[in-house]
Amino acid sequence: MKINFRNTYVQKIGLLIVGASLLVMPSCQKSFLDVEPQATQPALTFWKSQEDATKAVNSIYASLRNWENTAFPALALESIPGDDAEKGSSPNDASFLNDFDNFTVTSTQGQLEGFWNGQYQNINLCNQVLDNIPNIQMDATLKARYLAEAKFVRAYSYFRLVRAFGDVPLRLTVPKDASEFNKPRTPKAQVYAAIEKDLTEAAAALPQTYPAADLGRATKGAAMALHAKVAMYQAKWDQVLTLTNSVLGMGYNLVPNFEQSFRLNNENSIESVFEIQCEIVAAIPGSANSQYSQVQGVRGSVAGWGFNVPTAALASAFETGDTRRDATIIFRGETTPQGDAIAATGDNPMYNQKSYVPFSSIISGFNEGAQQNVRVIRFADVLLMNAEAANEQGNTTLALNSLNRVRARARGGVSGVLPDVTTTDKALLRQAVWKERQVELAMESDRYFDVIRQGRAATVFGAKGWKANKNEVWPIPANEIDKAAGVLTQNTGY
Repeated sequence: MKINFRNTYVQKIGLLIVGASLLVMPSCQKSFLDVEPQATQPALTFWKSQEDATKAVNSIYASLRNWENTAFPALALESIPGDDAEKGSSPNDASFLNDFDNFTVTSTQGQLEGFWNGQYQNINLCNQVLDNIPNIQMDATLKARYLAEAKFVRAYSYFRLVRAFGDVPLRLTVPKDASEFNKPRTPKAQVYAAIEKDLTEAAAALPQTYPAADLGRATKGAAMALHAKVAMYQAKWDQVLTLTNSVLGMGYNLVPNFEQSFRLNNENSIESVFEIQCEIVAAIPGSANSQYSQVQGVRGSVAGWGFNVPTAALASAFETGDTRRDATIIFRGETTPQGDAIAATGDNPMYNQKSYVPFSSIISGFNEGAQQNVRVIRFADVLLMNAEAANEQGNTTLALNSLNRVRARARGGVSGVLPDVTTTDKALLRQAVWKERQVELAMESDRYFDVIRQGRAATVFGAKGWKANKNEVWPIPANEIDKAAGVLTQNTGY
């Protein structure tokens, strides 16, 4: 029996979901993977021991890789609407995703509710941890870390919500009774403040690194990098600069080969600041539930369904000699670096190479590419946030240095291509950083919201139907408004 939800939160709070499919599994770290399957456990017999605390925190990480967080709902709201991606697949397959690409979506569209529910389910699991673990007699250092991990994931989910919907209900505890089920929307400024508080407290308690058995958990660097991104969306440039400068000193670096940085052998690499952990464990079939790679794999092959594909606009956005073009896009008719021959004909001319799992690594009986981690924050993103903030704060030297570190990797050791940016003009340098974010972070679910925060959405997306004073946010799901008996209000224009 699972928790029921009203207003995307708990209607019954007597049970905690700790099923085997929810246990976190960082790639390649077997001691963190080998967990005994657990049945759904009544709360009255749970929250008693350190082992219970571990199960509960692991369930938070496992929730991050589910369908709502990484497949259709996430791609519909965070990737497909941008100019770099489109629905893909065959024209008639999941044609409803086009509503997000051409901005005709209404509040009854199911992907909206899926995304909304996915984030609040994450938040629910975090709040259960934060409400209950303080009362458990256990190792004090581990307790503090577990609470910090929950605050990090809660902040991450609220950031995704506020970026997509604007004002959203802010829940920081599990409801005590029915009177707390339905909550009105909280002004986004207050939601951002709660996110920043969580991340500040998380960074203070999280370790900078983990032993191998815990690789993949949230770190101090992850909390600070996410905090920097949250601050960037509020144009708090002094804060972005301070936070990213700190992360730059934590030992992260760029994987020399851009294409290789997205392959299975480089998960949780020196470039990884935070990844959603995915894995195939044959002994626990239900745990291999990620469909992130499957839904984006090359259609007509053994790899997947062919959704969320690059656009011609993205293909033409790369400069001559930029190695990221071929590392980001699988072109129809090519042979990948791993030796997979892509058919010269098919539904789509291009596919997302960042989510690609080599065909030889597809394991029969499991979702295609279920072991592929989802890169959430890479060190390259931190460098580009640092460059943007430094430029806005008048530190041109630092801005150029951080920007050109990213470009240097992209030229792949070939002289004469992708020359360093040298302009010291603030407006031109800002444009250069924005352009670099487009090509470096393409297909990683940042482009759409980047353009909106930059104030350029009407220009960049206008031809697709994007309208100012409406499409800055998505509609609140109609079912949520209905279930809340009018306590929730709709966004303007929907």
